[in-house]
Amino acid sequence: MSAIAIDLRRTAGYLVADAKGRVIGKVEAPMYGSSPNTPDALAVRSGFLPRRLRLVPAESIEQIDGGTRVIGLRVDRESIRTFL
Repeated sequence: MSAIAIDLRRTAGYLVADAKGRVIGKVEAPMYGSSPNTPDALAVRSGFLPRRLRLVPAESIEQIDGGTRVIGLRVDRESIRTFL
């Protein structure tokens, strides 16, 4: 199990920023797909009066800072898919 997988389970409420430092939104919940024990992605609430959900794949995460509660991505926000 990777360090990111362990951290993803405890990231609800963390801010998510893209590669340019722009805030995408706040983590709503980890998302599970291929394994019931390891999150594959994060559901991130974004937008004005946070109405949109974005799906952030675990592979796009560059770093997780537990002190500031910020998740930094290696991609720009335009490449993150919106759902719901």
